[in-house]
Amino acid sequence: MSRYDAACSELVNEPKRWLVTGVAGFIGSALLERLLDLGQTVVGLDNFATGHQRNLDDVLAIHPDARLQFQFIEGDIRDLATCRAAAADCDYVLHQAALGSVPRSIKDPLASHAANVDGFLNVAVAAREAGVKRVVYASSSSVYGDHPALPKTEDRIGRALSPYAVTKRVDELYAQVFADTYDQSLVGLRYFNVFGRRQDPDGPYAAVIPRWIDALLAGRPCVIFGDGSNSRDFCYIDNVVQANLLAAVTPATKAHPVGGVFNVGCNGKTDLLQLYALIRDALAKDFPEVAKAEPTHEAPRAGDVAHSQASIEKIEAALGYRWTHDIADGMAETVAWFVERRRRRA
Repeated sequence: MSRYDAACSELVNEPKRWLVTGVAGFIGSALLERLLDLGQTVVGLDNFATGHQRNLDDVLAIHPDARLQFQFIEGDIRDLATCRAAAADCDYVLHQAALGSVPRSIKDPLASHAANVDGFLNVAVAAREAGVKRVVYASSSSVYGDHPALPKTEDRIGRALSPYAVTKRVDELYAQVFADTYDQSLVGLRYFNVFGRRQDPDGPYAAVIPRWIDALLAGRPCVIFGDGSNSRDFCYIDNVVQANLLAAVTPATKAHPVGGVFNVGCNGKTDLLQLYALIRDALAKDFPEVAKAEPTHEAPRAGDVAHSQASIEKIEAALGYRWTHDIADGMAETVAWFVERRRRRA
């Protein structure tokens, strides 16, 4: 039995109370889905800045009997009183609420700072006051900045390339100080290009995979910024859910102290041209007309790193993390979800 399977069995036998911030978002709703699978009680907090009611409706349609185990609070992490109310009596906090996107942060650094730094600080303070056992928070591979080494290891970071990267690094510094000063347990997860079901394809800051799926289904060209050689470690959502739950419940030991930050990825490297072909070919099984579609190219975007790949040795050793979906497996499930959604709406 894997460490994750064992952790899930323990949660089924001894349910806990969880706060998930950003619960109406892509990652937050996946965490809600899994926690309800396991019979947990969940408090969800979201202001719908980037999340959607449809994500909550989708999860609750899967778990129609779980409504009594889910309390939703529409509110903003920038408000300390709201965070205090949400964290009350919770065992664990999974903090996903943030304003993502490097380009968004370059356009409006004040908004990114307010949500990602002030909001993080409010959640950390509220969790400490409520006696929460552990806060697991979303950091980002963007903190590696211009450091050239591959794969990325947690102890070697470079110069930040965007305000978004700065906000996530500041969160990590606050977590370290809170651990040292208040003996509070906080764990940061540096996500590497997460994708999967319910990821939003709309808007100027949509992630590349849902945006390209949506474009191909609509007959629009897909835009690659640069020549397509930039590469990423694309990580399917179920791997990220596993990492969050393990980070929350794994006991700390001298050999493997649970704290600090962990990469969450697959130690993979896929360039944008390969990614495009993977998505196009998966869609072509149901929509043969997309088989010959070709991308267009535009100038590289400011703040984008050339290559990103996660070393996952630390999270494997300390938490027992073992990814279950590589990019091909995850893409098959993701494309199937978007195709089914399109059919339901037709």
